[in-house]
Amino acid sequence: MEQLPSKAQILQWISENPTQTAKRDIARAFGIKGGALRIELKRLLKELEEDGALAKKRRVYRDAATLAPVSVLEVLAPDDNGDLFAKPLEWTGEGAEPRIQLILKKSDPALGKGDRILARLTEVVAEDHSHEGRLIRRIGANPLRVLGVFRAGSEGGRIVPIDKGSDKEWIVMSDMTMGAKDGELVEAEQAGPKRMGLPRARIVSRLGDPTAPRAISLIAIHQHGIPDHFPDAVIAEAKAAKPASPKGREDLRDLALVTIDPPDARDHDDAVFAEADGDGHVVWVAIADVAHYVRPGSGLDREARRRGNSSYFPDRVVPMLPDVLSGDLCSLHEGVDRPCIAVRMKLDADGNKVSHRFVRGIMRSAASLTYAEVQDARDGKPSRADMAIVAPLYAAYEAAKQARERRQPLELDLPERKIELSDEGAVTSVAFRERFDAHKLIEEFMILANVAAAEELTRLKRPLLFRVHEEPSPEKMDALREVAEASGFTLAKGQVLKTAHLNRLLNQAQDTDFDELINITTLRSMTQAYYHPENFGHFGLSLRSYAHFTSPIRRYSDLIVHRALIAGHGWGDDGLSPFDVEHLGDTAKQISDTERRSMLAERDTNDRYLAAWLSDRVGAEFTGRVSGVQRFGLFVKLDETGADGLIPIRSVGREFFHFDPDTQTLMGADTGTIIGPGQRVLVRLTEAVPVTGGLMLELLEIEGGKMPRGPQRGRRGKPFKPERKKRIIRRRH
Repeated sequence: MEQLPSKAQILQWISENPTQTAKRDIARAFGIKGGALRIELKRLLKELEEDGALAKKRRVYRDAATLAPVSVLEVLAPDDNGDLFAKPLEWTGEGAEPRIQLILKKSDPALGKGDRILARLTEVVAEDHSHEGRLIRRIGANPLRVLGVFRAGSEGGRIVPIDKGSDKEWIVMSDMTMGAKDGELVEAEQAGPKRMGLPRARIVSRLGDPTAPRAISLIAIHQHGIPDHFPDAVIAEAKAAKPASPKGREDLRDLALVTIDPPDARDHDDAVFAEADGDGHVVWVAIADVAHYVRPGSGLDREARRRGNSSYFPDRVVPMLPDVLSGDLCSLHEGVDRPCIAVRMKLDADGNKVSHRFVRGIMRSAASLTYAEVQDARDGKPSRADMAIVAPLYAAYEAAKQARERRQPLELDLPERKIELSDEGAVTSVAFRERFDAHKLIEEFMILANVAAAEELTRLKRPLLFRVHEEPSPEKMDALREVAEASGFTLAKGQVLKTAHLNRLLNQAQDTDFDELINITTLRSMTQAYYHPENFGHFGLSLRSYAHFTSPIRRYSDLIVHRALIAGHGWGDDGLSPFDVEHLGDTAKQISDTERRSMLAERDTNDRYLAAWLSDRVGAEFTGRVSGVQRFGLFVKLDETGADGLIPIRSVGREFFHFDPDTQTLMGADTGTIIGPGQRVLVRLTEAVPVTGGLMLELLEIEGGKMPRGPQRGRRGKPFKPERKKRIIRRRH
């Protein structure tokens, strides 16, 4: 006689027979053939699924707390021993997701982080993993991912993306929510092929409350894939490091080298000293010897290369190296012996570098100074007794400044805004960051040291990574010229472009209403700087040869340059390794990409903080300037905060506007009103969304006047059609 099994019997069967878990397999196992009992069995399976005891996929049931014998996995990065692990993509258990070690055959294809594979699993008892996986086949590239806010529904829910400009929601079925709660920030990936309608997704990570005070930078870190957790083995390696011995190093401890940094600096990786030398000057720049601690091929080295650089946010730093190194052993703290690689540069009376010499040394910082302290000493208001060391620094800087002025690097003037946060992580103010001559002094000395490093390694015929900045394209120069002419300025055409030509344009705009616009537009016309093993020059700095040498704590490129100097001078066995040399091109691309990743994450974070700061001022009016024009609307940079907001095209006046991509302007179809970059506007804030960083604005006035309404239209009347001519509304002061 047919008999319905209990829930416990069903679970035991599924556990003992993981490959026979379709409903028909379960029915056959318990001898169920009749229609009524089949309906009851379906009800029991549904209840087990709702209780979380079973997971269902494609009509197959399995224990929710175990993995299916054949599962889809995502490959993780290799560990320090080179072993490859993976994580399941469909884990529904209560505890931490299982860790799976992949056992590959010689005939299997090479797998890398992020690959999706179908694998056959076997449970094992091991310290750091619970399963072994053997490859069946590689599935393909990573599916599309989305970061958003989960909105629960009756049959699962939806994900509202946090990306600005993305209004397409994603559907999440009830068995793919990962237990996410309504309003929670989640990461999800596309589930299944693309179909008509909204895309389907499965949640792969729950990130908590998106409105929490310190969630803003975490959103950017997660969204851009910035590694923010060091593996235990890397931390252990860093903690095992010991202070460097002075043995075999040049003793620089009698030099009054000082660090000059912001008051909230997390590390000190460069120190400077200057003294008069006849009619000229001697400038020393000493840099933390990170290469002594981060050896080629070590776990620390692999993790630093993977990160590429440190990432800086208003509330936190995601460092390239663990804090025990970046904040202690590699940091040039006052009064403490520290290993360094230093360069002694001789400048003539006109500021030209006439010679340089590199050493691997030991130093002791005479003082840890802030930019404000150095500036106060320069202005005759020293805050401490030992500030006599400042005068020779400024004397050398005044000479170096002469050479800089002859070289004519690009002189952009873009005031930096600083976001101040409370202890709880809420924005308290948005203000311009103070900029002193002390900042320019350090910048100029660092540039001199970077040039010396590039020249030294070129002389030694050693491989290195150059910092490359190519000249802008003719198309970008034409666009800049259009904006300049629309603002009443000129940019010469038909000659070999030099930074001096751009500086003349910037000087024309200085102290006018168009000052910031021309600076921003000039910056946008530049190409993105990058790293490369070949030297293509640095257009922006107007230098033939340039490398990054001065910040190895926070940039992997500088560590490579340090290793090249060590190898070139025979200072030890921790110079460039064969792997470093062989993969120099790959490293250049890797760290160029991570640099751009950090820039985007930092920009997105600032946008979100600014939106949070302005969210309680919706309805307030602000002055600003049109910073960009697109077919879909106007971008406006607000004077008070520097935040960028969008005026949708539908709310620009009461007429149709034609977009001219050549002149980057909008022209009213009825009145002929032309709106272009640089115009002063009065706007009302209509929406501020901290989760996306989006600001929506309403246009109230342009150039001090109300927007024209256009002619009245009768039932049969036709609108006025003006002559289509280029005319720019502007006001000069």
